[in-house]
Amino acid sequence: MGRGDDWLHDPRPIQRIKIFSDAAIDPGAWPADIPAVRQFLDVAGGDGWEVGAGVTFLVGENGSGKSTLIEGIAEAYGLPAEGGSSNGGGETRRTESPLSEWLRIERSPRAPRWGFFLRAETMHSYYSWRDDLPPDGRSSVPSLHPMSHGESFNALLDEALDHPQYVAGLACLDEPEAALSFSSTLRWLASLDRMRSRGTQVICATHSPVLAALPGATILELGDWGIRESAWEDLEVVRLHRSFLDAPERFLRHLLD
Repeated sequence: MGRGDDWLHDPRPIQRIKIFSDAAIDPGAWPADIPAVRQFLDVAGGDGWEVGAGVTFLVGENGSGKSTLIEGIAEAYGLPAEGGSSNGGGETRRTESPLSEWLRIERSPRAPRWGFFLRAETMHSYYSWRDDLPPDGRSSVPSLHPMSHGESFNALLDEALDHPQYVAGLACLDEPEAALSFSSTLRWLASLDRMRSRGTQVICATHSPVLAALPGATILELGDWGIRESAWEDLEVVRLHRSFLDAPERFLRHLLD
């Protein structure tokens, strides 16, 4: 096959992300003034930001741009800004950045179109949207509202993301560990591996060194430097967790003085 045929048969829901030529980007204003977002826009404005197959983790401190990037990508793909699937989701009050309006998704015409965006702090609007569907449009899973935060995320994992008959597509996950116990986080880790094996393309923003330990995943660390690819053992979040668990009294002595 020639290069053009390779593009046609590429199964990734997102091959690369580019910038619309008429995008009204103010480099001195949010979100373009975040170093990681600025670097992303610079690359996307050139040859395009390549999105690999399998699982890509975005890791970094609060305010580093993880959620801003994943929200922009998810919305540019056509997913609800507050979370949900390609079929729809709820909406309350728009608070997202204009990033998605600048982004152009490149994909093969044969690539899957289905996707799901799990945005930890606003999934309640998706739950309500789902409950309001007519009976013939509802999932067989009971209402998620009565469940605990973690139980509802695990139900979504089983129903929408890691179902045995799930059709490969795109999964954008914004800090799913916010709802999860340690054992549930391990469950998600195993599920991400199964999803990847089925051909799902996953982009996950996370603070969890457990999730980021998935073998074979691409890890992008965000910070004042912008974006850099990193090994798991070199991540700041891994170093800090190890230091705290090895000697919590060293941290507590400074925090509780």
